[in-house]
Amino acid sequence: MAQGKHVAVWFEIPVTDIDRASRFYSTVLDTKLAPMEFGPHKMAVFPGGGSREENVVHGALVQGPGYTPAGDGPMIYLNGGEDLAGPLSRVEAAGGRVLQPKMEIGQHGFMALFLDTEGNRLALHSER
Repeated sequence: MAQGKHVAVWFEIPVTDIDRASRFYSTVLDTKLAPMEFGPHKMAVFPGGGSREENVVHGALVQGPGYTPAGDGPMIYLNGGEDLAGPLSRVEAAGGRVLQPKMEIGQHGFMALFLDTEGNRLALHSER
């Protein structure tokens, strides 16, 4: 692996209702997702800001064959911005559920766990 490269380069969050999930993540993260289709799959791509050369990790919501939401799969930590308290405060109003309130994780900043509208367990991370 090249020096300075992320191990993860792309993530996909399985959903059963792409429109509902897009509204949820757009509201919580205060951003716009880009809809697209890839074969039989409907997708909503998170803004990544940057190129492959800039070592940025990108991802999307995906609805289609082979994509089943789960509350006990791999954990994805999404960027909570300067302070994850903002996005975390919008989780329940957007239809999700806070599983672990904001907590300090030492020198690594802060994290919180939530359940999205599709039943996926994810985390938010911030430096403060």
